[in-house]
Amino acid sequence: MRSKSGFSFFSKITSSRKRPSFSAPSKSYDLSGIDKTIDNAAEIIEKWNTEYVSSNNFYSLFCESKREAKKFVRRVKELQNAMDLLIREDPSSDHLLRAQRLMQIAMKRLQKEFLQILSMNRAHLDPESISTRSPTSVVSNDEDAWHEYRSVGDSIMEVEEVSKNSRTELKSIAECMISTGYAKECANTYKSIRKSIVDESIYRLGVEKLSSSKAKKMPYEVVELKTKRWIEAVKVSMKTLFISEKTLCDEVFESSASLRESCFRDISKEGALLLFGFPETVAVRDKKNPHMKKIFPLLDMYCMITEKLLAIEAIFSFPSISAVRTQAHSSLTRLSESILSNLAEFESDIRKDTSKTMVRGGGVHPMTISVMDHISRLSEYSSSLMDILNGSPSSSPDKSLLPKSYFNVMESEGSPSSELKVRFAWLILVLLCKIDGKAEMYKEFSMQYLFLTNNLQYVVSRARSTNLKQLLGDDWITRHFEKVKQFARSYERLAWDPLVSMCPTISTCEAVGMSQEEAKMQSEKFNESFEKTCEAQSECVIPDRKLLDEMRMSIRRKLLPIYRDFYNAHRNAVMLIGKEGGWNIRYTPEDMEYRLSELFTGKGISANRYVCTEDFCVVRTATTTRSLSCRRKTRSLSCRRF
Repeated sequence: MRSKSGFSFFSKITSSRKRPSFSAPSKSYDLSGIDKTIDNAAEIIEKWNTEYVSSNNFYSLFCESKREAKKFVRRVKELQNAMDLLIREDPSSDHLLRAQRLMQIAMKRLQKEFLQILSMNRAHLDPESISTRSPTSVVSNDEDAWHEYRSVGDSIMEVEEVSKNSRTELKSIAECMISTGYAKECANTYKSIRKSIVDESIYRLGVEKLSSSKAKKMPYEVVELKTKRWIEAVKVSMKTLFISEKTLCDEVFESSASLRESCFRDISKEGALLLFGFPETVAVRDKKNPHMKKIFPLLDMYCMITEKLLAIEAIFSFPSISAVRTQAHSSLTRLSESILSNLAEFESDIRKDTSKTMVRGGGVHPMTISVMDHISRLSEYSSSLMDILNGSPSSSPDKSLLPKSYFNVMESEGSPSSELKVRFAWLILVLLCKIDGKAEMYKEFSMQYLFLTNNLQYVVSRARSTNLKQLLGDDWITRHFEKVKQFARSYERLAWDPLVSMCPTISTCEAVGMSQEEAKMQSEKFNESFEKTCEAQSECVIPDRKLLDEMRMSIRRKLLPIYRDFYNAHRNAVMLIGKEGGWNIRYTPEDMEYRLSELFTGKGISANRYVCTEDFCVVRTATTTRSLSCRRKTRSLSCRRF
């Protein structure tokens, strides 16, 4: 007898057991006990016979009455035991035929119950129940993306919670169907529902099949967005989706190791291969078209797979699903190759830079800022880069190419950390060599040194304030700050020492017996030179506040003490302004100090506007207003001070 569903219980029994030869029934079994067992089973099986119920009016036995559901399963198991006894003792018995018919009815009922419980879980991932966008749409901002992934992740967790509450029923039905020879039907029903959940979850997390040809045509911004989606998808998938699915398979099919493996394999393999194959596709794309901005999404994916690798190997541990583990490792390999290729291209781009941009005032060059931004950000991936470089030692630069004492390698020769240190030190050296070449665009040697001072200061300050400090070490930082000071001293020597050498001193005047007229001429000459020097240096800039203060202080220390002594010694002569033999001194020590305090802002002196009043001169700049004492007490006369 064959049911409408295509089940043939007797064929299942005989396919797994050798058909016994027909002989006279043994007297050793209790026929009345078997009749009672079959009658007890028939009572509840017929009550829940699905042949008399339409699909629209289906009522779940396991939802209506948990107690009766347990009784149903218990009676079916008892019926199975009775059938096993009949097959051994009296295979031609009418009781066996009746038991077979009842078993088919029971299996149809249990299969529908199994499907019903699974479908109730499936309903929680219905498209209408999840507020999310299509994975091909562009998310407006990171906050929207975060809420989107939280929505999908919460929905998955909700489904797994419902599944958890139904595991007992699913396990009970599965054990019953497996023991009666209906393992295949049970597994197929299970896989048809659960696979769709996994596949749709992967899709809604924004992961879709991406061919190499399609990836090549995609703009970088689209690939970057998909990469961000992928990272979030891996987090959700590994935390809830795959681990929960494996746990559910293990619990439902606890009685059959082969079914546990085959069900999990067929449900998750396709989605997992799609998920972990995405990085390889992107890596191959970016390896052929390297660019520095592409390296960070690649590193993010590398870090994510590395972080989840142990979990991947644990969850997908079955031999039949080893392809997922292989794919994860293959993606890591491809990502490593692409990252190394992009690093090499980054170094090449620095070397090949031919921009003729001359930064106004000897400030920090845009290339210095851009390169240090990238290098500083790269240092945040030191652990991953160490693994990548360790796997490809030939990619590291030759240490012999680095200048002696460029830095001290504290680690053992050839260690991963040492290789990484060499790589970062080399990239910075390539940048500094390029900056050294760009300094030659300035005609004045003093401006060349100021340019080198500013750019090296920027490089070392960024290194000290980021993870580069841990990579390069304190010794590297100290040595390069000392180099900054050397450049700064060279700038001062070339730009300001000629003026310092002209500064009149009391000792000089007294030593040579200098007359008041000669002292006056020397003072006026110094004032004129000071004016010209300030004007020549008025366009110079020092962006770093600490370096700016140090430079101003150094110049003040060289000029002001000597000039103040000279000014105070000849103060009486100074006060004779406007009279015969009087001096016309433009700057008091306070005026000079104020003038020096305005240096290195890059604003020049043209922005200053002077207004003479009766008792003082008001100097107005773009940011300040200051009164300077005026030696002209007669308002009617024009002020010759400025």
